Amino acid sequence: MDEENAVELLQRFRRDRRILLDFVLAGSLIKKVIMPPGAVTLDDVDLDQVSVDYVLNCAKKGGMLELSEAIRDYHDHTGLPQMNNSGSAGEYFLVTNPESYGSPPKRAAPPVPDYTPPPVLAPPPVITPSIPDLDLSPVASNISQSESFNSTQVRELTVDDIEDFEDDDLDETDSLRISRRIRNDAADLALGLPSFKTGIIEDDLRETAYEILLACAGAAGGLIVPSKEKKKDKRSKLMRKLGRSRSENVVSQSQRAPGMVGLLEAMRVQMEISEAMDIRTRQGLLNALAGKVGKRMDALLVPLELLCCISRSEFSDKKAYIRWQKRQLNILEEGLLNHTAVGFGESGRKASELRILLAKIEESESLPPSTGELQRTECLRSLREITAPLAERPARGDLTGEVCHWADGYHLNVRLYEKLLVSVFDMLDEGKLTEEVEEILELLKSTWRVLGITETIHYTCYAWVLFRQHVVTNQQGILQHAIEQLKKIPLKEQRGPQERLHLKSLHSRVEGKQGYQDLSFLQSFLSPIQKWADKQLGDYHLNFAEVPVMMENIVTVAMITRRLLLEEPEAATMQSTSATDRDQIESYISSSIKNAFTRILQSLEKSDTKHEHHLALLAEETKKLLKKDTTLFMPILSQRHPQATAVSSSLLHRLYGNKLKPFLGVAEHLTEDVVSVFPAADDLEQYMMELILSSCGEETAEIYSRKIVPYQIESISGTLVMRWVNSQLARILGWVERAIQQERWDPISPQQRHGSSIVEVFRIVEETVDQFFELKVPMRSSELSSLFRGVDNAFQVYANHVIDKLATKEDLIPPVPILTRYKKEAGIKAFVKKELFDPRLPDERRSTEINVRTTPTLCVQLNTLYYAINELNKLEDGIWERWTRKKPRQKLIKKSLDEKSKSFMQKDTFDGSRKDINAAIDRICEFTGTKIIFWDLREPFINNLYKSSVSLSRFEAVIEPLDTELCQLCDIIVEPLRDRIVTSLLQATLVMPHPCSFERLCQRSCNLYLT
Repeated sequence: MDEENAVELLQRFRRDRRILLDFVLAGSLIKKVIMPPGAVTLDDVDLDQVSVDYVLNCAKKGGMLELSEAIRDYHDHTGLPQMNNSGSAGEYFLVTNPESYGSPPKRAAPPVPDYTPPPVLAPPPVITPSIPDLDLSPVASNISQSESFNSTQVRELTVDDIEDFEDDDLDETDSLRISRRIRNDAADLALGLPSFKTGIIEDDLRETAYEILLACAGAAGGLIVPSKEKKKDKRSKLMRKLGRSRSENVVSQSQRAPGMVGLLEAMRVQMEISEAMDIRTRQGLLNALAGKVGKRMDALLVPLELLCCISRSEFSDKKAYIRWQKRQLNILEEGLLNHTAVGFGESGRKASELRILLAKIEESESLPPSTGELQRTECLRSLREITAPLAERPARGDLTGEVCHWADGYHLNVRLYEKLLVSVFDMLDEGKLTEEVEEILELLKSTWRVLGITETIHYTCYAWVLFRQHVVTNQQGILQHAIEQLKKIPLKEQRGPQERLHLKSLHSRVEGKQGYQDLSFLQSFLSPIQKWADKQLGDYHLNFAEVPVMMENIVTVAMITRRLLLEEPEAATMQSTSATDRDQIESYISSSIKNAFTRILQSLEKSDTKHEHHLALLAEETKKLLKKDTTLFMPILSQRHPQATAVSSSLLHRLYGNKLKPFLGVAEHLTEDVVSVFPAADDLEQYMMELILSSCGEETAEIYSRKIVPYQIESISGTLVMRWVNSQLARILGWVERAIQQERWDPISPQQRHGSSIVEVFRIVEETVDQFFELKVPMRSSELSSLFRGVDNAFQVYANHVIDKLATKEDLIPPVPILTRYKKEAGIKAFVKKELFDPRLPDERRSTEINVRTTPTLCVQLNTLYYAINELNKLEDGIWERWTRKKPRQKLIKKSLDEKSKSFMQKDTFDGSRKDINAAIDRICEFTGTKIIFWDLREPFINNLYKSSVSLSRFEAVIEPLDTELCQLCDIIVEPLRDRIVTSLLQATLVMPHPCSFERLCQRSCNLYLT
């Protein structure tokens, strides 16, 4: 339930409670009602302090009702839970909210040990009368110390007597009724005015303000004393005034008497003045004006005239009269002695005489009636002689003409005017203005001459009253009205010369934390408003989290009051103000961000952070705070500071950086904490930079970026990642060496005709790549390039190991045989030049120096290298794709249209290993073709082709062994490499004698096989 509903429900509850008590007490349910000491009628009893349960129990029993016992019962049970006396143990009411205490305990309570009470010796009964706490009840405050609630001297009251009570015969106690509405705390919003030395309370000011209002209304001829005809209404005045519903209130307003009479009656109700006091005051003012021809009523010294014209006999209670007289004397002392603008001058000696007279008037009540009345009359006559010249002297620079100057010091006047302005609020709904607000404000203008009010003072006081009411009720409508009044306060150059002179004379000296300070009028009223607004905006994340709309109005209030206060003398300014509105907005942002960040730190300290590092959680919470700040509050603050978002982001960047810096200094390895903190911190920093760039232009964003000290997460993280990459690459090279040493070059399966070592190498490489991208820490392209270079180097090492110790084709080609029709020396020199100096045969040399690999082994090696280059392309594409996802903010050049940049980014990929693998494939293919012709088929080709005779030697003799070799070759080699291996075989035939014929033969055989 929100605050408004709570206030409305409480008011409804109080009305219903009073209606119930009035009905019970006014009917025949209770035979006899015994009033408490000091009370004559039920109007003297505060029904809010009477226990309803006690009254109902008395009605059920049909006995008499002692209201003193009912009051005592109410206070005794105030702190206890409410009970319905139904007898069921399963029903109860909770005083507190159970949801705020969490779940109930799950474990059973410990058993209660058996306890045997010791025997008790009953002492003789001692009767001790219970004395209630007199401070808790307003009724008790009206009772002298010699009286008690248990007094035997009581006045019995019957129901018939209650019905005959007259509503016009009311005691002054009703006018002292204190409103018990639920309000918000407005203690921080106090006027910068000195306190009253005489101890005047708010009720005293309210009643005096109403008396001033009646005097000013009487000057306009609107003062009429109501008829004293008795009203035989069965409902008491308490029910009519506080027990009415909202609909009854509307009807009463619409049916009130027209003109000044009805408006004053509405004011009386709004200011909670009793009818008895209203009649006494009206009659007293009329009597005071009698015989004073040509004198206006508003020129009277109202407190003095009322003291002279209202006697003790007009009060039903002596204590009420004493309180009323004390109030009038205090008002005179405050207005004429304590808060005077001019001072006594030559009449300064009369100040002490005035104090003596006031004291004697108060003392006269304790004397015997005849002596006291005589002393009081003489003192009043002397008091009039002293105060009349003081009240009628010109003291305000003749700003408003000849007026009553009974209180030159503005402190008392503005406090009285404040009480008059409070009457604009609906007494049943303090968050709304009454329907007669415009008429009331117009009526209050009649008091300006007496109280020295100008337009500036009026707008300032009215804005203060409205703003304070907003603080109490939290209603937006009231705040809007307050802003309108603040905007109406004229600036210094807009005021007239007389008003500027008058406002300049209004000063007060107030004691603060730094000693006494002299405050001007605007500082006294607007400084509290500005301080309250500054305090709220200094932590707007907390105060406006649920109602960010209200923040815009509070910012407006703060800026208007700030502008008005900047015109005041700097020497008297209570607090240092910023140079511009932007500086003030920055101070709000700085204060609120720091407070919100501190609360986050405190909440993290109390929470369980075992599963994740507290700096990572802090980064997440800071980002949430920044998102909330940007979404809810920055649109409001940006209206007065376009770079508010940049200010907020920069400050949070610095605050989080202060917490992160010690952690960065000790991060040396990729631990779990580093992997947890670095990504969160980098993500937060990137988000802040994006906000700054989006909220400002490029030039302004660059200025803020220069002020920001980067976290350098990528740099520090890159160094740690580089260490990790280097260690992993060394591990990969070790696995490559081991896999090559264990390789036997056998096909894995008929479908997978490559070696197992390449599969093992790719497995360890892919594991390393997976771990690289699972680090989740910020990285630069240099770390990726390092990974590429390391993997590329590993495959180069692998390719070099495959062709290591592989013989060259020159070692396999035999010398050209000597043709039979030529001498040896006349042979083809190009083919025999080398052999002339080597007497050994090729087969003899190969068998002794070269370990020739078999054709299946060479085919498996070719398949393995081809598998490596294919998988290498897939690995490269996968790495780039995962890097693109890891760096979404960077438009990687691999996907862009800039080919020049593309080649620059990919220069460190797998081009080196591709080149080495392709070179290895070419070398093995060439070696395999040469080996098949000159090694595997050397018997039919080299040794037997021309041995018998040239005429008998034909190529058809070698077709069958060639077909056998081709069959074996094509069964093992993968299909994409068949053309290359066959081409290598054909190229090997070019070195044979009669190469054209032999080549055609091999070509025909190969084509037939491939077809």
